[in-house]
Amino acid sequence: MRAAPKQRGLVRMTLCGLCEGVRQIHGFKMRPAGMKFQGLKSDSFDVKSGTVIDSDCKLTEFLPALRAADWLALDTEADSLHAYPEKLCLIQLSIPHSDRLIDPLSGMDLQPLWLELKKHQLILHGADYDLRLLRKNHGFVPNRIFDTMLASRLLGEREFGLGNLVKKFLGVVLEKGSQKADWSKRPLTPRMEDYARHDTRHLKALSDILKAQLRNKQRLAWLEQSCDRLIAECAMPSAHEPDLVWRLKGSHKLARAGLAVLREIWRWREKEAVAANKPPYFVLSHEALVDISAEVIEHRPIGHLLPRHFSPRRTDGLNEAIQKGLAVLPGEHPQILRSHSRRHTEAQRQRFAQLEQRRNSRAQELDLDPTLIASRATLLALAEDWNIHQADLMDWQRDLLAS
Repeated sequence: MRAAPKQRGLVRMTLCGLCEGVRQIHGFKMRPAGMKFQGLKSDSFDVKSGTVIDSDCKLTEFLPALRAADWLALDTEADSLHAYPEKLCLIQLSIPHSDRLIDPLSGMDLQPLWLELKKHQLILHGADYDLRLLRKNHGFVPNRIFDTMLASRLLGEREFGLGNLVKKFLGVVLEKGSQKADWSKRPLTPRMEDYARHDTRHLKALSDILKAQLRNKQRLAWLEQSCDRLIAECAMPSAHEPDLVWRLKGSHKLARAGLAVLREIWRWREKEAVAANKPPYFVLSHEALVDISAEVIEHRPIGHLLPRHFSPRRTDGLNEAIQKGLAVLPGEHPQILRSHSRRHTEAQRQRFAQLEQRRNSRAQELDLDPTLIASRATLLALAEDWNIHQADLMDWQRDLLAS
């Protein structure tokens, strides 16, 4: 499990507070005395250890149970730490009394699965990454979801990793397992299968508790709106901006000639990563690319910036890319991007201060992270023109800021 075009900027701002914790979604801890371990009793779930749905026949056999399910929890695993570009490697599903693992790498026809999943509300935890992965790899976008991470944050939870939540609300401690495993490898080990199943097994029970608390606090509509917004956001393909994608952290310090070199060696690294089927940082780190670009412009050696086992072939390819960048004519060097901070009027600054004070006051009253209501960037946009930008807020956010 696991972050717009200019027109959608504020829309993404309003969700950033909700989704900023997506990296915390596996907060596993070891078992303290007196705590349940791994959750529900094994005889309450049909685990079918050692079996994975990896053929059209097995999927056909499973579909009737899926159709009959009155709830469905879902998670995914990818190989982003081991391959490039990443791919969907495993789908975990839990339905009443049953966990199933589905192998999307098996070559079977997954269309019947997608059609059935469309009919259900999917329970996920930290759904942002999963939804983007499913859309990017298979074009699947669900109709309805219940995100337990978003639900917990809207209840004021500050530790909202899955491990933290199931421990607090269910008395279950999830075993630290295979987060960094290569999920493209087959067959899956028993430990990997067990780890994967427990990512979804407790989501229904957790969602029931969170839903009841949200309803009691009259915030269930907040979650519904947030989940609908998340689905819409994740359904939009990321904008491809070729003049921005290679501008790595620290590149703002480079002169235009250095940027020309950086652009070429970044392109070279992309090709190397795809050819090797390894994440780009396995070839050269971001920091190394920026440092190399700075050094060659000053005619300084770069050998100390290369990994010890950098192959002669890669060395030649890197040098060729450097020379290509150095050959770019000065008039064709990339522009240095300057941040154009808008000067606000005194009236706008006063409106911002009022909105910020109102947001912080409401957040304190409701025991919420203030950024869930609105980020600083959102408040600035609203201070500039409320009538234009308030339409990008969710109803519950607008109500809190307007009251």
